[in-house]
Amino acid sequence: MSRSVRPGLRERKKARTRETIQHEALVLIGRQGYTATTIAQICDAAEISESTFFRYFRSKEDLILTDAYDPMIAEAFRAQPAEVGTVQALRRAIRSVFEQVPAEELADMRERAILAMQVPEVRGAALVNVMETSQLLAEVVAERLGRELTDVQVQTFAGAVVGVMMAQLRTWSEHPDVDVPTSVDDALAFLEQGLPIDHRRH
Repeated sequence: MSRSVRPGLRERKKARTRETIQHEALVLIGRQGYTATTIAQICDAAEISESTFFRYFRSKEDLILTDAYDPMIAEAFRAQPAEVGTVQALRRAIRSVFEQVPAEELADMRERAILAMQVPEVRGAALVNVMETSQLLAEVVAERLGRELTDVQVQTFAGAVVGVMMAQLRTWSEHPDVDVPTSVDDALAFLEQGLPIDHRRH
């Protein structure tokens, strides 16, 4: 059985503040565009000081790319039983995290995905974000399997999973009707099967 650790009050308050800042920023960006939206305007809308903004985000680009899902998935992954295969453990972890995401937050996630794909400044900064996600995933996989972080199979696995996630986010940004949790799970299931793409679909 996997276990879920409920965050403490401090962590929940911080998460709510971060989500409020992001939501207000997305409302402004939707109204006037990414470039025209300033950090000062975001702070006014979220009713926070600029110093508070920078406690949560390093920059406006970081605001678009940052969320709590990577650490949540890592925690859920660590909680999976040892006898469960690595990909299956990851699928379970991701499903458990998506189950906790409210509809409004999921909508904001899609808006952030669109900006990450379409805005050059954000798209450039996304490379750093992708590398950080890949590193975190490699760390938890190496930990689970008792391998070195530099193990080529660990690194390859992490890169493949991040590639799956990026492909799904791009699809989601272009097709809002896609059910992201299901699509991500289907893509990871395909990875788990060994990527059997040699045959035509009928």
